[in-house]
Amino acid sequence: MFKICMTDDIPEREARSFETPEGDVIFITQRDGSFYAYQNVCPHLQVELEFLENQFLDRDKEYIECSTHGALFMVESGECIMGPCQGQSLEKVAIQVHSDGGIYLADE
Repeated sequence: MFKICMTDDIPEREARSFETPEGDVIFITQRDGSFYAYQNVCPHLQVELEFLENQFLDRDKEYIECSTHGALFMVESGECIMGPCQGQSLEKVAIQVHSDGGIYLADE
């Protein structure tokens, strides 16, 4: 089981990117004490979501936003609710939060 980071590394309503052992770039965001992880790939153009490092959320920090074309995604589900990929979703990454405060890639 691969430890990605600690829960303290991801403040509430912020997001951070990480590289997995397989070389994939993922990001994790926190909302109301829960953590959500997704592949850092927009389903519309297959580009990374952020233009500036770790800037995955919109200005109000309510939605995940693709910096390329402004698509908005629900934090909890990854579903696109506005933009050219509406109805599509970000690819979820299975994670587990352990009692030691670590966030780990879940065994699949």
